[in-house]
Amino acid sequence: MSFAQEAVQFECPVQGPGFTDSEIQELLSLLRPPSPGQNSGSSGSNQALYSNDERRRRRKLSNRESARKSRWRKKRYLEDLTQQLNRLKMANRELKNRLGSILNQSHVLWRENDRLMLESIALNARLSDLCYVFAAMQKSQQQCSLL
Repeated sequence: MSFAQEAVQFECPVQGPGFTDSEIQELLSLLRPPSPGQNSGSSGSNQALYSNDERRRRRKLSNRESARKSRWRKKRYLEDLTQQLNRLKMANRELKNRLGSILNQSHVLWRENDRLMLESIALNARLSDLCYVFAAMQKSQQQCSLL
């Protein structure tokens, strides 16, 4: 007696966790050997084995499982998006802080540049005055030496 034939003899074994009686029967039906007129590899033979109600029930189960997986994928996708959003917010905050610091440094440098420009203008004016005084002194010495 083969394993498949032994499985056919069981009406309904002890119900396992998460399996209904009909799901167990469905699993056991997969272990049954095909009848002589059926080709076990064709999809048409599976359709002949199941009634419309059974196909509808199997489709419902399949749809439920598909919907559950879809909800799980959506949940995971939203979690990933939330994590990405948090990372981007943090990066944005750091960039804003860096920008503020650079702007402050820029203002300090602009003020320093303005101060140095004014100092340069004042020193050039003083140098010009000194050159004028020096030229006047040389001219006065030349006049004294001619006398």
